[in-house]
This record gives sequence, structure tokens and C-alpha cells, in this order.
Amino acid sequence: MNTPPANTPVGKGTNGEPRGGVPPAVELRGASKVFRTPSGTDHVAVKDLHLTVGRGEFVAVVGPTGCGKSTTLTLVSGLEEPTEGEVLVGGEPVTGIRPEVGFVFQQDAVFPWRTVLSNVTAGPRFRGVPKAEARERALDWLGRVGLSAFADRYPHQLSGGQRKRVALAQTFVGDPGILLMDEPFSALDVQTRALMSDELMELWGGGGSSGTAASTAASVVFVTHDLEEAIALADKVVVMTAGPATVKEVFPVRLPRPRKVEAIRLEAEFVEIYREIWSSLGEEVRITRERGAACVA
Repeated sequence: MNTPPANTPVGKGTNGEPRGGVPPAVELRGASKVFRTPSGTDHVAVKDLHLTVGRGEFVAVVGPTGCGKSTTLTLVSGLEEPTEGEVLVGGEPVTGIRPEVGFVFQQDAVFPWRTVLSNVTAGPRFRGVPKAEARERALDWLGRVGLSAFADRYPHQLSGGQRKRVALAQTFVGDPGILLMDEPFSALDVQTRALMSDELMELWGGGGSSGTAASTAASVVFVTHDLEEAIALADKVVVMTAGPATVKEVFPVRLPRPRKVEAIRLEAEFVEIYREIWSSLGEEVRITRERGAACVA
């Protein structure tokens, strides 16, 4: 029996198609989103977007500032409805917020008046998990993210990196099948950002130093402005066009797992992939800058 490569997403063949009739984790079919501006005009954020995320696949989305990357996440999460087209999760149309979808925002979504433990416990309790079980699960995840000793602290008593660990614990404690991440590490310094990327790989189970972390088997859609971060983390990188966003190109990342983020960036293959993707992404960045300059003029 042929065994797929170690980094082949769950439920997918080696060339990326769904295997055995299993639908993709996420699928956008011609999705568009139009917002009405305060002045009464229409703003097209996303247009005719086609995107597939396999089960267990880590997909990074890059594109110019303001092109519609975050809107794509809100469509998948059910926070927004598409104006046209379809958004499916597990083969079913998204009609609202789904319990199997976790969302890590750019800004920390913590309750400042709650302790770290209380913040992580809040999600399971909201979903009806008994108090003792919710507490046990929260303590388990605080241990996994290295915050057991900070369970009784409040968010303002933590560093930026520690707050991000709380956010990861808050999300993973719900055992999400799909994990949406909107520039979660952008506010961190370079060193902490690299550490958090490695930590994410450990928690996700797809690329930690040991490769034996308790895997969530989650499908991940990770929005970032950092192309190096995207390549270091992802199975494939999706380049979005200058707004309105649509998929310009999709680049597979065939770097072996497990990965250490800082080490993988020194590999010759990493540099070659970076050059290839930047040749596509750079064009869209230039278009966005030219549009901004024309508006100012």
C-alpha cells in the first residue's frame, strides 16, 4: 500500500484533491462581498473568489494591505455573508457562526477583568461544558502553551507573547476543526514572533521540533503580510490581487516537516520559493501603491 508523504493534508491525495469523496474543509465558490460605505457608495472587498482548503491543510493567504484578506476570513467564519457565490465548510453552506471554527484575531480577544484561567474556561462554559470539565481542559491547554504558572494572572500582567499564548489556548481548547488566524503575531517583536510561529506548529501538530505534539488535525487559514512567515508555516501560499481580492496564484510549499521557522528560512529551497512568490505578490503591492499615490494626487 502506498503511503502519502508526511506533510500530505488529512483527507487529501498527494496532488491536493479530496480523497475518498471527503469534501474540503473550506471552499469558496465565486464568493463576492460588497459593503455599503457611509457615503452611500458600494465597496467591493472580495470578488469572484475561488479557494479550497483541504482537511488538515495549512494555507497562508498573502496580499497587499486592504485587499480583502480579512474579509475572506469573516466569510468563512460566518461573521459575514457573501453578496454573491457560496462559502462551504465541510461541504455545507455557511449560514452563521459554526462551533467547529476557531478564530484568532489580530487584537487579543480577552476579557481584561478575568484571569487567564477564567478566559480560557469561558469558551467551553459558553458551549455548555460542565464547570469541572471546562476547568480541566483549560488547565491542560495552559500547560501546553507554557502558562500553567500564570493561570491566576490578569491580561494586563502578561507580556505580548504571553497574551498570544492565551489566545491560542482560548481557541484550541474548543478543539476546532478549522482555525482562522488574522495576522495573529503582527504586533510582536521579531524574536517573539518566531517563537510563537514554532509554538503554533507544535500545537497544530504539523511542524514542531519533535513532530509528536498532540495534533489538532485542524485546517488552518492564516492571513499575514509577512511572506517569510507564510512560507515557513504553510502547505501552500495563496496570493491575492490588489483589491477587490480574488485569488491570483496558488503556490505549493514542499518544504519538509517538521519545521523550525528560523532554521527553514536559511534553506536554499526556501529562498527560491520566496523569489517565485514575491514575483507575483510584488506586482500587486506595486498596483496598490500606485492607486494610493493617484488618490493623493
